[in-house]
Formats: sequence, structure tokens, C-alpha cells
Amino acid sequence: MRQTIRWGIIGCGDVTEIKSGPAYKMTDGFELVAVMRRNLELAKDYAKRHDVPRYYNDADKLIKDPEVDAVYIATPPDTHHYYALKVAEASKICCIEKPMAPSYAECQEIQNTFEKQSLPLFVAYYRRSLPRFNKVKSLLEDHVIGDVRHVSWYLSRTASDLDKSDTYNWRTDVKIAPAGYFDDLASHGLDLFAYLFGDFKSANGVSGNQQNRYSAKDIISGSWEHESGVVGTGMWSFGTYQREDKVRIIGSEGELSFSIFGEVPIGITVQNHHENLVIENPKHIQQYHVENMVKHLNSDFQHPSNGETATHTAWVMDKILGKI
Repeated sequence: MRQTIRWGIIGCGDVTEIKSGPAYKMTDGFELVAVMRRNLELAKDYAKRHDVPRYYNDADKLIKDPEVDAVYIATPPDTHHYYALKVAEASKICCIEKPMAPSYAECQEIQNTFEKQSLPLFVAYYRRSLPRFNKVKSLLEDHVIGDVRHVSWYLSRTASDLDKSDTYNWRTDVKIAPAGYFDDLASHGLDLFAYLFGDFKSANGVSGNQQNRYSAKDIISGSWEHESGVVGTGMWSFGTYQREDKVRIIGSEGELSFSIFGEVPIGITVQNHHENLVIENPKHIQQYHVENMVKHLNSDFQHPSNGETATHTAWVMDKILGKI
């Protein structure tokens, strides 16, 4: 009989309300027993609404709680490295929100620490576990569009109300997210491309701050090559007149198109025939990611998103930004 793994969450903010937190409660083999937030009243409120027995405003107390077997770090990325090393010191299982850390160097240290201690380490690049993207992967493996030649991703959005105001937003604070929304959003797609086409062989890019609304970068372009020979390009612009999110995978016989963030149909075009394939995401979008953690911990199944894969994604991002 397998043992139930008891989880604690550090940083029970918006991402944990619907996307992730409930998945830890509803997954057989997992139990959510504690949460932490710096504001004790907010931590208490979260615990009450989600029926979590214990709450803290001190991360060390949650990490050292003997009734907590595993820790999910859901804070802004600038504290991921700090908390992850504390979780490793406590010899506990860990899952870290993406990006794993703001830099490749910090990701390397986290990964090496957990690897040396043979501790399970997961990172919440949950698209690797979603049915819609695994369908894309199977279509590629079945050579539906022939041999893949290149992939392109264009992501743009209008300036948000937060961007136009004096309200603090950690996602555009250069000290926390040096490349702004690129750190938060582009990491998802680049990680997915490594999953679909194999590891990146090389990458480079150009970046800047065109709007001067905040300290982080607001426009980035990149190009890369996968070890498989697939070539890719990306453009991420966060001050345009409209929102757009489109990936095109071009093959020798056709193409696939889809959105990284929008729940739009997967477009399949082969010769003169086009069809749309609809695959809906679950209500709690990290559900399959969390379920795969249970499978990894209780069988020979290898979770697709771990410290090693996330560290590689961090390397790609730093290469595009010219940081390494």
C-alpha cells in the first residue's frame, strides 16, 4: 500500500487558487496539509477556503513541519533558489513554479543540490503533461506533416493597466524578472519546444525596452537550433495594439498551428486539406502535471518536467537574452 504524500505550499497567491492548489487536494496519493503566506491573515483565509488544516507566515516553519513531506514553491521567481535550497536541506520532495529561477546559474545550483541528495525535483512546466500538447507531440512523431523543418512563435499583447499605472508588478521588476513578461510567459513555450523537438543546440537573440514603462525588458526576438536539426524563431512583444499568440510548425508535407496560452483548436494542414482539432484543458490546469508526479514517485514513470529539463530551458532563455 503506497503512502500518501503530504504537501505544503509556500506562497499561496493567484496561481494556487485554481490552476494548481486544488490539483494537490484532488489527486489520489497526495494531500495538501499546510500553506504559507507572509501575511498571516491571507494565509488563514486561503487555508479556510481550501480546507487546509495548517497555515503559516514563516516558510521555515512549513519546511520543517514534520507532517509535511513535500513542498511546492509558488512564490515569485526571485525567491525560488532561496527556498529550494532550504527544502533540499530538509531532505524533502520539491516542486517549483516556473521559471525555476531567474538565471541559469541558480537553476544549476538547485538541480545539482537535489541530484546529489537523490531528492525528487519537479518544475511546473505543466504543458508537457497536457493532452493537447501531447497530441501535438504524437502528430509530429507520426510524421503527419512530414519532416519538421522549422517552428515559429509570435506572442504579443497590449500594455496592461498595471503597466500604465504606478502599481507595483513583480513581473516587470528587473530585479525579479529581468526580461519582464518574457521570463513569465516565454519560458512556457521554449520549454515545450524542447519537449517537442529535443534539446536546444544553440540560441541567441536581441532584446530591449521600447516603452520605458517599467525597468524590465519589453521586447525580445530570438532564434535557435535544436539538436534534431529543427530551426526556430520567436518574437515576444508586450506593448502592441493587440494580443496574438500563434505557433507554426512547418514540415516537408504540411504544418501544425496552435496557441501556447489560448485554448484554440490545433490546426492541421496537409497539402490542400485543413482540419481543426479541439482538445480542452482541465479546469485545474496543473492536474495532469500533479498526477504525473504521483506516477513518478510510485512507479518507473519519468515525469516530463524536472530539474534537469527546467535548467535546460533556463539556459536557452539566458542565451536568447545574451546573459551567457
